[in-house]
Amino acid sequence: MSKSKEKQYQFMIEQTNQLGSFPMSIRASTMWRIDPKLLSFTLARHKFVAKMFSGLDRVLEVGCGDAFASRLLHPEVKEIHSIDFDPVFINDAQKRVEPGWPVTLAVHDILKNGPYLAGGRFDAAFSLDVVEHIPEKQEELYLRNIASSLTPNGVFICGSPSIESQPYASPMSKEGHINCKSGKALQALLKKYFHNAFLFGMNDEVLHTGFAPMCHYLFILAVGPKER
Repeated sequence: MSKSKEKQYQFMIEQTNQLGSFPMSIRASTMWRIDPKLLSFTLARHKFVAKMFSGLDRVLEVGCGDAFASRLLHPEVKEIHSIDFDPVFINDAQKRVEPGWPVTLAVHDILKNGPYLAGGRFDAAFSLDVVEHIPEKQEELYLRNIASSLTPNGVFICGSPSIESQPYASPMSKEGHINCKSGKALQALLKKYFHNAFLFGMNDEVLHTGFAPMCHYLFILAVGPKER
């Protein structure tokens, strides 16, 4: 076994020898190769969610993709249930599940299959980089099914690139971004399904409450699903 010159790092070598290096996911590998800072942005967005949901029991992630960044919620919540409509990415995520990581992964289309209620309703849900991919005529179905997956006091975080950011988006991003909105428009949409909706912005890794039209990325923290 290799020995580190600094003994405080020896546990890292021993752990890697025992468990192997942790593999990156499809999306994370692509970000790392094409533009590594995209990975830092993704991790920062999930860190915000993790801190907002800290201490909650059951959390639902809608549109998890390969769930690489979802690991950030592991130290903060009791259970995380991650769903996506694409089995390719769910299968990729399942390859990296380890003992001690309280995650359940499932193929579920929130539009076609309705609310996700495995084990009951959830204390909170989040959906990052999803709403902008959903046709406008289906956005209310998407939100209605998420709201119906939550307890009466449930919390939902919706994250999306702003419409103002799109002139600077890559061609690959623009191809799927069919429903980006301004901060105020996204907030108004969430208020149809939740009693309160709070708007935050993010530029790179920096979260703030500044002028929404200058935000690259938007978060809505919505509280209390309305009965519909």
